[in-house]
Amino acid sequence: MFRRESRLTAARRGLDIAVGDAVRAADGLSLDWTIDSAGTRTRYGLLRWDDIVRARFPRPDWRRLAAVPALLRRLRRSGYERRLRREARSFALVIFGVHYLYLLFVALSLGAGCLLPLLLPAALRPWSLVAVPVAAYAILAALMAITRGRPFYCAHLVDDTAFTHDHAAGREPRMPPRLDALAARIRAAEGTADEIVVIGHSSSSFLGIELLDRVLAADPGFGTRGTPVSFVTLGSVIPWIALDAPASGMRAALARVAAAGHIGWLDVRAPWDWLSIHLRDPLTASDVPSPGKGRPATIYVRLEDLIEARLIRRRRWNLFRMHFQLLMSSRDRQGFDYLAFVTGPEPVHATIERLGTAQAGFAPGMAVRIEA
Repeated sequence: MFRRESRLTAARRGLDIAVGDAVRAADGLSLDWTIDSAGTRTRYGLLRWDDIVRARFPRPDWRRLAAVPALLRRLRRSGYERRLRREARSFALVIFGVHYLYLLFVALSLGAGCLLPLLLPAALRPWSLVAVPVAAYAILAALMAITRGRPFYCAHLVDDTAFTHDHAAGREPRMPPRLDALAARIRAAEGTADEIVVIGHSSSSFLGIELLDRVLAADPGFGTRGTPVSFVTLGSVIPWIALDAPASGMRAALARVAAAGHIGWLDVRAPWDWLSIHLRDPLTASDVPSPGKGRPATIYVRLEDLIEARLIRRRRWNLFRMHFQLLMSSRDRQGFDYLAFVTGPEPVHATIERLGTAQAGFAPGMAVRIEA
């Protein structure tokens, strides 16, 4: 996707962007490539955790049958569902909607399974009762397979939610070592480049917080010795995990990274993206005190700047496609373009400083859209 979209950005903006071949790191931690554009070379590393996703998605239906009602009951009793709906109406509608849709599928499957004896001869009906659970389970499995993709993404979103809350409670043991290893690599990169930028899209927005917190815990002076460090979140879902009661470690990490003013932070928001949380800044929305205006700096991106009206009509309800639109080329030469942003000649830290300084002067409650 990066290679394809960079060609589009280069053509639209009259740039020369050369993307090197992607190479898997020897330790398997990342997929790495280089980009050359306008005399600037960018080394781009993508943290790999697709193996963790494959190990957890999709889960067997028998596990969902037990886990989904228990999770929904816990989130409702703790007040999490109410708080998330307050901070992210569209996001909560999607997330809780697919869970209640799953429960509806369970009820429909059980009902259809109970009809099975009525279709058989009277002599076989007593024996057919033992087949009801098997038939209902098979129907449920078929429904989940049918709704796995768009527009529902039911199995994926239900399993993704389970991963997020397990990670919040420290019950996902495979992710912390991955973040520890990448944190060590980022620390070692200080002094080897003009700047270091950590980028988190979607769930990687909260993983990026944990990653930087690990770096700062090991080296509080990181980012103060001449190599600027920046953090960029796109399509952020930080409150999704931070509002959960067991996520005390995440909230503490969020507060520490927010307080590290020498690390720039830019939050790129898309109000049209139903799979992101964008009504307020991620700190306030997570019940974490904000250090002040301009932290993080913010860019609001219009969908009309990214794709043509005919494509909007076609893709609007393809929620995952819309969620990834922020990482793609922009049709508007003056609007935000992710490829131009990460490969362009202006350092990311300079962009963040410029935006943060401008936004710090605005009064609270003012709606601000800044082009980049």
